[in-house]
Amino acid sequence: MQNHARVVIIGAGIAGTSVAYHLGQLGWKDIVVLEKGPLFKTGGSTSHAPGLVFQVNFSRMMSVFARETTQLYQRLSSSSDEPLWFEVGGLEVATTPERFDDLKRKVGAGRAWGIDTGLLGPDEVREKIPLLTDSIYGALYTPSDGIARAWQLAEAMADHAQAGGAARFYGNTTVIGVDVVGGRVVAVHTDQGHIRTEAIVCAAGIWGRLIGQMAGVSLPLVPFCHLYAETAPLPELAGETMQYRHPILRHQDRAIYCRQEGQAYIIGSYDHEPVRVEPENIESHEQAPEMPSMRTWSPAAFREGMISAGELLLALGRAALTRKVNGLLLFTPDGMPVLGEAPNVKGFWSAEAVWITHAGGVGKAVAEWMANGQPTMDLRHADLVRFLPYQRTASYVVQRSTQQYREVYDIIHPAQPIDAPRGLRLLPYHQRYRELGAAFVESAGWERPRWFETNAVSTDHSHTRSGWAARFWSPIIGTEHRAVRERVGLFDLTPFAKFHVSGPGALAFLDYLAANRMDQPQGRITYTSMLTPQGGIQCDLTVTRLADDQFIIITGGSTAERDKAWIRRYMPTDGSVVLSDESSRWCCIGVWGPRARKLLRRTTDADVSDRAFPYLTAQHLDIGAIPVLALRISYVGELGWELYAPFEFGQALWDELWRAGQPHGAIAAGLGAFDSLRLEKGYRLWGNELHTEYNPLEAGLAFAVRMEKGDFIGRAALVRARVQGSTRKLCCLTLDAPNSVVMGNEPIWINGRIGDYVTSANYGYSIDRGIAYGYLPVQHARVGTHVEIEYFGESLPATVASEPLWDPQMTRLKC
Repeated sequence: MQNHARVVIIGAGIAGTSVAYHLGQLGWKDIVVLEKGPLFKTGGSTSHAPGLVFQVNFSRMMSVFARETTQLYQRLSSSSDEPLWFEVGGLEVATTPERFDDLKRKVGAGRAWGIDTGLLGPDEVREKIPLLTDSIYGALYTPSDGIARAWQLAEAMADHAQAGGAARFYGNTTVIGVDVVGGRVVAVHTDQGHIRTEAIVCAAGIWGRLIGQMAGVSLPLVPFCHLYAETAPLPELAGETMQYRHPILRHQDRAIYCRQEGQAYIIGSYDHEPVRVEPENIESHEQAPEMPSMRTWSPAAFREGMISAGELLLALGRAALTRKVNGLLLFTPDGMPVLGEAPNVKGFWSAEAVWITHAGGVGKAVAEWMANGQPTMDLRHADLVRFLPYQRTASYVVQRSTQQYREVYDIIHPAQPIDAPRGLRLLPYHQRYRELGAAFVESAGWERPRWFETNAVSTDHSHTRSGWAARFWSPIIGTEHRAVRERVGLFDLTPFAKFHVSGPGALAFLDYLAANRMDQPQGRITYTSMLTPQGGIQCDLTVTRLADDQFIIITGGSTAERDKAWIRRYMPTDGSVVLSDESSRWCCIGVWGPRARKLLRRTTDADVSDRAFPYLTAQHLDIGAIPVLALRISYVGELGWELYAPFEFGQALWDELWRAGQPHGAIAAGLGAFDSLRLEKGYRLWGNELHTEYNPLEAGLAFAVRMEKGDFIGRAALVRARVQGSTRKLCCLTLDAPNSVVMGNEPIWINGRIGDYVTSANYGYSIDRGIAYGYLPVQHARVGTHVEIEYFGESLPATVASEPLWDPQMTRLKC
């Protein structure tokens, strides 16, 4: 075995071979792939995977992964030129009205993500699978779904990588250690020898957590048992000559899937209590009767799934089972893969929790990331650094991953909060919120109010909702929204991340990191993006200059670890810059509305006039006896301040502001109003309107870029973008019909073709119109252009509007 490699990939299943294949396609050489089992039926999850590939997912990222995977599988064949991919189509059936409605929503998502899909009626479905029962409402049908021969596809990708001289594969080689020196990977130890390397890719699947531990990297992965079985030949399929003729089939209301296997059928079931297996307890290849990733069959766990299969396809109810598989597969706390470089160990890359459905797209993305420093597609939902510290604890990982297994086929509303664990992070004024009847929702562990029931006494019911849009919504949101526009509202902003950057090199460092100019007067607040080298928006935040060499960065709480990792990635190593995460030390309350200044004047002797305390500046002042850093900035489009105080003063700060606000009609306002207010004002949200696939020119943020200041990350890419011109532009849309509203991620149709999808949507209670944002081709981005938004199978007319819809002259903010 060779003793040096450019990269060592650990695991030769579908994920590891895909990464090796795609790195080879990008021109990499000297790749070593290690596998503890035999090549290529390794004994991991790939070896027993049933091979069903359903592409449409409510996650754009996962759908694109799946679409790219099917395109790759179509190009691959075995060494004997046998096909390894069978495009038989996919059916997801509905047996309840609720599921059929959800499939209408799913059709919209699939079309938005570029996948050809649609709904079929009961008769059309039975034409494709005559064995189906009559008691179905219909099905989602995706013609390009299909069946993959999993381990053979892994072998085919490995053959390509080896034939091109990019990679060498070593089977029956167990990794026993990873050397990390100075926070960097330097070597891998195996039972066959030692390999020096600057990078490893952990693609070890169900053993991945153990590999992470060797390098000091926490990977939130949990293996679970999953059961499927193959029937004996069915009389109803006697004479069938094709191995795969019927579309693959999912019955999500009963948590089962099925597919044809010649004259038999395969049935898989998630309809049982999750059974997890610790990776330390997985049998070795020598111990396992068949393979390490297979456990003892459980007839009791499969019973409900078998009953449901027999109700869906009557022939299965009478079928005997021949081959039975109780195989291990990985789940994560949010059901997404774990990809990317570890923030604490350079050169440690993860390609974990990757299923057959997504392996081709994942391998391509990870290879791009390693080779180019950034993948083509934004991977915020899969990035290893997305997990906050508490989300990497064993208790949290197990609890949330177990729930992901239970809910794998459930109908999940995008606004639906998790049930557990809850109450982990409480605001300092949490008890006050309880007294006000807060409808709490979990966000990054925090208990945050969506609205307050005590505001129901004056609820305006001019905007009503029904069905899907009415779930996790209340007309109280509109009451709070209007109160902020007319009077003043108090908002919780404590979950914001707060990073203190200091040192003699701080200014130069931040000026290189940010697109806007950082050399501002002391006390100045600067809104800026931090860009990738390709010009995409990596972070969206504000930077306040506290002193010549001291700055405070405010960014979203849910992106705290990700943004912090990005900043640290570029920090100088000479000690000239110090980064301190102050997030848990400070609470924050937003005081916003036309009466905000009157409220503040009742709490402080400081001059808070516009002349003494202008927009986009910061000052230290006292609110009663409480020391506060006040930032005059607003995310709702009204006069106001963000008030930061040490966490222990939080409840006292709330009480002081609440008392001072009552004569001015102050109201406690929640996240529902927060979102509708920001959309009326046209404020972007990172992760929706802003992420690494969009640059500031497309996003309407050119005002926050200073090209003339000198070099910064992403500048060269923006220069090229300006010369080439944009092909798309972020647009504000208003729905034509009064009271109409959409939820987000719906396809936007232009002249009979899909132009893009909705990035954010809500109702504008001040303008009495539904609002949606989306990126449109520049030729269709003109104000007045008519489009249609597909919502649960209906076409809702909308019009491109001039933005912002509220206070376009900024007179309310700057008064």
